[in-house]
Amino acid sequence: MMKNVKDYITIDPEILGGQPVFHGTRVPIESLFDHLENGVTLDEFLKDFPSVTRENAVAVIEIAAKIMSSKDIQKLYETAA
Repeated sequence: MMKNVKDYITIDPEILGGQPVFHGTRVPIESLFDHLENGVTLDEFLKDFPSVTRENAVAVIEIAAKIMSSKDIQKLYETAA
């Protein structure tokens, strides 16, 4: 079961200027979605970024899925825009 989002994602101004990264790494979350968007498998992503655990990558995908399927997606979009 999913823990707290902060267990998987870190946002710290001292790490990559505050870009969201996988907890305990300097790997941007965006890298995962860029890889997947370009047809790279999760296994290939994990080989490219060995500091990211499968658990963390899957959790981030699940977090994104919950956000994108939220009934409040419009509010979330407006907040992010």
